[in-house]
Amino acid sequence: MRRKENNGSSDERKKRGLWQRIKPTVKKWVMFILNPRLLLCFGIAWFITNGWSYIALWLGIHLELTWLAALGGAYLGVLWIPFTPEKILTVIIAFGILKLLFPKDEKTLAIIESEFRQLKKKRNQGRVRKKATRRDTSSSKME
Repeated sequence: MRRKENNGSSDERKKRGLWQRIKPTVKKWVMFILNPRLLLCFGIAWFITNGWSYIALWLGIHLELTWLAALGGAYLGVLWIPFTPEKILTVIIAFGILKLLFPKDEKTLAIIESEFRQLKKKRNQGRVRKKATRRDTSSSKME
C-alpha cells in the first residue's frame, strides 16, 4: 500500500518560512555569543562573581578552615537560587571587561550598542504608552 505524499502542504511551508525568517537572527546571536573575546571576558567576569566561592569552598574543606568553607558554601547556596541578580551582574561585568581589554573589537561592541539602543527605545515607548493611558483614564474621571 502506498502512502500519499503531501507535497507542499501549508504546514511545511510555514515551518520552512519561519526558519528562513529567524535564521539570520539566530546566526547573528550564535556568532556573538561564541566570540572568543567575549567568552574570555565572560569567564573572567564569572570568576569575579562566582568562581572565588568555589575555590574558597575547596580550600576551606582541604585546609580545614571552617569559616572559609562556610563563606564559600553560603555564597554558593545563594547563587543556585534561580533568579539571583548575580547573573545579570556577570553579563554587565563581561561587557565592561570587553570594552577595557578589546576596545578595537568594533563588531562585537557595535552589536552590544545596537541591542542596548533597541532596549532603551522599547522601554521609552512603554513609558509613553503608560502616560497616555493614565491621561486617558484621568480625563475620563474628570468628566
